[in-house]
Amino acid sequence: MRNNYTIRDEIQEYWSKRAATFDLQPGHEIFSQSERTAWQDLLIKHLGRGDNRKALDLACGTGVISHLMNDIGFDVTGIDWSDAMLSKARQKSSDRQTDIAFFIGDAERTGENDGSYDVIVMRHLVWTLVDPQTAFAHWFSLLKPGGKLLIVDGDFVNNSIAARLVKTLRIAFEGKHLAGPLAKSPEMQAIHQSILSQVYFSNGAKAKDIAAMLKHEGFENINVQTRLTAIHRAQSSQMGLLKFLERSIQNRYAICAVKPVVPE
Repeated sequence: MRNNYTIRDEIQEYWSKRAATFDLQPGHEIFSQSERTAWQDLLIKHLGRGDNRKALDLACGTGVISHLMNDIGFDVTGIDWSDAMLSKARQKSSDRQTDIAFFIGDAERTGENDGSYDVIVMRHLVWTLVDPQTAFAHWFSLLKPGGKLLIVDGDFVNNSIAARLVKTLRIAFEGKHLAGPLAKSPEMQAIHQSILSQVYFSNGAKAKDIAAMLKHEGFENINVQTRLTAIHRAQSSQMGLLKFLERSIQNRYAICAVKPVVPE
């Protein structure tokens, strides 16, 4: 182990290594208009249309969610720890001629000013948090009164019996590793497991636990959506049948929470 090499460094390095092929995997990049529409419908349902409101996309990666938010009218800033991911995000922004600002930073300690954003959004970030309670408190402070937080994530540890059975069948029929550029090497799988064993939600990021922690930090009107059917159905054309079934019955969710407006 390298001197002073922390779990945060390991997470940063892991996602930097994943950047080269990240957008090739269904469920990461958007591959059809139907999927784009399904994501935008989810965002609009919980956050409304942008109307040039300020949005922060945490752990923005290659900018997929940032661009969805931009498309529905938000003024978007994206923050990620990985230069490699941000390089791809900035290239997309240049290609699409958008004005999204992308910065390197720690999602748990952004350095942004209190009360800076109307909306904070993230996808598949919470399960990697080292100190979620502190992160949730920080995100609360970044929002303006009445601002909204939207978390899209999942408990990928405590899958149902049905989900485990489908995964077993998929591995048996399709192989444990995908061929070509999407393959996750044994080395990368080992790093992933190492990270999972050290983060706060090593036993699974359950929606009810996250909702309780958000409430503790002062968030109100916490809405947990446990069915993301439209998105999964739209993604199905890019997946094998068993992979689609596995994804559809996993514990995936969207949690929206509101920072209350304090009466004067």
